[in-house]
Amino acid sequence: MDSKQQARTKRTLFYSLFGCLAMFGFGFALVPLYDVFCDITGLNGKVELQAVAAPLPGQIDRSREVKLQLTAVNNEAMPWGFRPAQAQTRLHPGQLLQTAYIAHNPTGRYMIAQAIPSVSPSEAAPYVQKVNCFCFDRQPLSAAEQKEMPLLLSISPELPAHIHTITLSYTLFDITPAADNRVAAGGRNGL
Repeated sequence: MDSKQQARTKRTLFYSLFGCLAMFGFGFALVPLYDVFCDITGLNGKVELQAVAAPLPGQIDRSREVKLQLTAVNNEAMPWGFRPAQAQTRLHPGQLLQTAYIAHNPTGRYMIAQAIPSVSPSEAAPYVQKVNCFCFDRQPLSAAEQKEMPLLLSISPELPAHIHTITLSYTLFDITPAADNRVAAGGRNGL
């Protein structure tokens, strides 16, 4: 190999390694960039997982009703049965709604799940106020166990008047392997 070809080979190797490192770094930056993008645009109906105080009875807007559709989705790797106790309801903005989702672990092993909510239309996401939600905590189920997971929420009276229907969807993920690793590292109380 002559010196020109060696120089080209080194340059190609350098650019290839630099490209790999840049892609690796970009992969790490995607999650924070996605969060910023969702915050700025309001897309994806991403909601914060934090509890809010229950609305006061005088704050109920009885002049209008909102149709609330409740849906449940399993991540492709999640074998559980998962559904809302009621698929849809109507409520007044400011009214407190108590409902539940039902989960069933048909497997022969102990599993832990985490539910991630999303709201559609995304413009409505800041107005869905969860007072108590099963999505705040991990949901462990023993083999063949079924349980009702509570959801207590309201729709803010400040919801824009042109929004008449809101869909609240939960996607259930199996987090057993991650939780098992934490248990092995820090004991069962690490959950």
